[in-house]
Amino acid sequence: MSSTVVPCLRYRDASAVIEWLCSHLGFEKRLVIPAKDGSIGHAELTLGDGMVMVGSAFDDAYGQLLTTPDSTGGLQTQTIWIRVPDADTVFARVVESGASIVQTIDDVAQGGRAFACRDPEGHVWQVGTYDPWAASAQDESVLP
Repeated sequence: MSSTVVPCLRYRDASAVIEWLCSHLGFEKRLVIPAKDGSIGHAELTLGDGMVMVGSAFDDAYGQLLTTPDSTGGLQTQTIWIRVPDADTVFARVVESGASIVQTIDDVAQGGRAFACRDPEGHVWQVGTYDPWAASAQDESVLP
């Protein structure tokens, strides 16, 4: 088994955000487990070879380690990069959804096109065509 990174996010209304992520960013539901109170206990959403895990915000031991963007004035300590084949098409879907665009679509220094938006609860998602795996394989001169 190889290692991988899977970001985990909590939301006040995880069900609504799961639908938004699937409809507008292209994720697919792999697994959704309801909590006893009807909220989302655990969900796995896939996009190509990538995955995020999503759950409802709970005031439990793990939940006390996290906060939501609305409680920090929208500031983030991390964002998630999504590589897509056509960033302009995804951008159009996200704009149509009414999401807040924090960086409009444009050509980016590392190559390709990208934009950044906030999901319905304020988490920032970066979406673009740049593939860091392909880029590092092509240009090993930038490695330390």
